[in-house]
Parts: sequence; C-alpha cells; structure tokens
Amino acid sequence: MTLTGDKTVMDIIIYTVLMAFIIALAAGYVGVPFLKRLKLSQQVRDDGPRSHLSKSGTPTMGGLIIMAAFTAAVFLFAQGGLDMIWFSVAVSLGFGFIGLLDDLIIVLRKRSLGLKAYQKIIGQLGIALIVAFFAYNNPSIGSKIIIPFTNIEWNLGVWYIPFTVFTVVAMVNAVNLTDGLDGLAAGVTLINTAAFTIIFYGLYKLNSVNGQMLAAANDSGMMVFSAAVTGACLGFLRFNTHPAKVFMGDTGSLSLGAALSVMAVVLRLQLLLVLTGMMFVLTTVSVVLQVGSYKLRKKRIFRMAPLHHHFELKGIPEPKIVASYYIITIVLCLVGILSVNF
Repeated sequence: MTLTGDKTVMDIIIYTVLMAFIIALAAGYVGVPFLKRLKLSQQVRDDGPRSHLSKSGTPTMGGLIIMAAFTAAVFLFAQGGLDMIWFSVAVSLGFGFIGLLDDLIIVLRKRSLGLKAYQKIIGQLGIALIVAFFAYNNPSIGSKIIIPFTNIEWNLGVWYIPFTVFTVVAMVNAVNLTDGLDGLAAGVTLINTAAFTIIFYGLYKLNSVNGQMLAAANDSGMMVFSAAVTGACLGFLRFNTHPAKVFMGDTGSLSLGAALSVMAVVLRLQLLLVLTGMMFVLTTVSVVLQVGSYKLRKKRIFRMAPLHHHFELKGIPEPKIVASYYIITIVLCLVGILSVNF
C-alpha cells in the first residue's frame, strides 16, 4: 500500500490500529491463561494499599502482549522512513527486555523486587545514550528541539545528548511508576500515542505539501509506529481494566515509556511530554516529594506515593481514579495537539 492521498494515509492509520488491537486480543486470549498456568504471577508489595492484596496471583508480564502486537502491526504496515520506525521498535523492545528480566526475577524468586536499582539504571542509560547519539547525528533530528506553542527551535548543541538521555530515562520510569492501578498506565499511554499519531499525520501532510519528502517519509513511518502502539494498548486494556486479568509488569511499562519518549525525540517535541504526559510527571513528582520529605523531615506529604495510591487511601474507588486520569490526559493531549504548528 502506498501513500497516495489523505484517504489512503488515514486508511493505513486505521488498519494499523485495528491490526495491533486484534493481535493484542488474540495474544491475550492465548497468553493470559498460559501465564496463569506457568504461575508467573504478580508479587504484591506488603507496604502497598491493603486493597491490592487481593490482586496477588494475577499474572504479570502482560507487556509481552503489547510488544508482540505493535511489532507485528508495524511489520505489516511499515511505510516511509523505515530506519526511523525500526529504530523506534528496537528501542521499545530493548527497554521491554530490561523489564522482562526484572519481572522474571520477581516471579521466579517470589519477591516484590527484581533487578537491583543500579542494574536497571545502567541498562536504561545504555539504551538512552544510543537514542541520544542516533538522534543527534540524524540530519532529520539533530540538536534542536521545538518549544511548544511557538515556532522557536532551541539548539542545545552537545547538551542535547544529556537532555535526551534524561528525557528517555525519566519517561520510562514515569510510566513504570504510573503502572499501579488496573488500566492506568496502558490507558494514559494510549491517549498519548493517539495524540502523537495525529501530530505525525499533520506533519506528514504539511511536509508533503512543502515538498520535504524525507521529513514526510519519516513522519509516515512514525505515524504507523505510534498507531501500532495505540492499537496494542487498546487491545491490552481488554484484559487489564478493573478487575485486571493480567498486569503489564515492567515488561510493558518500560517498553511503553520508551515508545513515547522516542516519538517525542523524533518529533523534536520532548518538552511536549511535560504537557501530554502530565499525569506521568505528577506521579513521578509525588514520589520524589514523598521520599525527599521523609528523609529531610521524617514526615510524609501524601498518605502514600505514587499519587494514585494517595487517592486510593482517601477512599476514592480505583476505577474512578483511573477515569479521572484518562479525562485529564485527553484534555491535555488536545491542548498539546493545538500547540504544534502544522
């Protein structure tokens, strides 16, 4: 299928979303019972909300469903700049592999903690450095980032590399921290990737009209990638909404965080993640504030961190918290789309 018109482009987006969704559904119906038979179950932390103890025994590593779905959909519908799209897939799978190791240690050793912190960060920094150097040396990306709501391009020079490393590692761990309620991380990620799909589509049309064919090719490739991740999350939610039949584990959360950050890097809109991914940001900030406050003052700011657990302990039902995060994210993503000058 070739990109010959607006309808064809939209068809590709829809086909990609639907294919990833169908593959995720099929993988879930087969994989969830398989994970259960293997007793690859979530080890619930004793210091978490007491209501979560009933979730003990729920299969984890459901992120494999997401990864399989978006990889297969990309393989079927890859268009345009193939180097960019396959690099994005490789980065997402690389972070997913780190998460898979973490999940395997947890379930095989029957404990709530997997890889040691330094092991995780070394792996994450290694892949993030690859992303930063790839982008820095790619003529379609380079060292400039775009400031949302303006036409300003900020040239970071060599500082682009540490900035991008920080962006990737921060987003990966932010999604990981948000994965604490049924359907929360997958749903918020889905809304973000759907917004990025729209942005890639808009930029593809703009660059095509202006004759910038290399940029248009990259946009069309990344449009397929973001659509595939959107469909994969949508299919996964069939099994992850409350009450969850499977958890994505670090396998899924690290992979999704990587996918989101790579989309932003390719768009040169890393700063936009602060807006569209605000619920990820607030989740991370709540953890930093809680830990900092306790170490400095021996007092807690929240009843429990991350933030969604604070709301749980205030008596707000889990589905209502998740729905609120969705609503806020939808509004912020709409504003984020408006911030991009097509």
